[in-house]
Amino acid sequence: MRKHASQYEGLQKDIRKLKLPKLESWRNQYPDKDYTIRLETDEFTCICPKTGLPDFANIFIDYRPSKLCMELKSFKLYLSQFRNVGIFHEHVTCRILDDLVAATKPKWAKIRAEFKSRGGIRTTIEREYTP
Repeated sequence: MRKHASQYEGLQKDIRKLKLPKLESWRNQYPDKDYTIRLETDEFTCICPKTGLPDFANIFIDYRPSKLCMELKSFKLYLSQFRNVGIFHEHVTCRILDDLVAATKPKWAKIRAEFKSRGGIRTTIEREYTP
């Protein structure tokens, strides 16, 4: 072990390979129009990889569809799979956006994850995608 290694070292080394349900999409009949879809949930939960305690968040996703739109039931099932996953807030935020982009190939997308206070600290992570 290195002299100044973090207690968290190695806890997230395979997070990009985490198996999750496939996000489904459907064909957009207005790909020539610019409009924004907002997905919101206040029921997101995951597990702190260090303590094993639950983390709760509000997730906001805005995206401008191109040829495909997100199928909401598959998105709900996808999000529920994080319930028992030990994952850092930053990683879950990036993973959700990566998977949404892979499933829908939007013109633009943004995610904001607002995690509830733990030990007096609230965490908000934002990430944007522009092709």
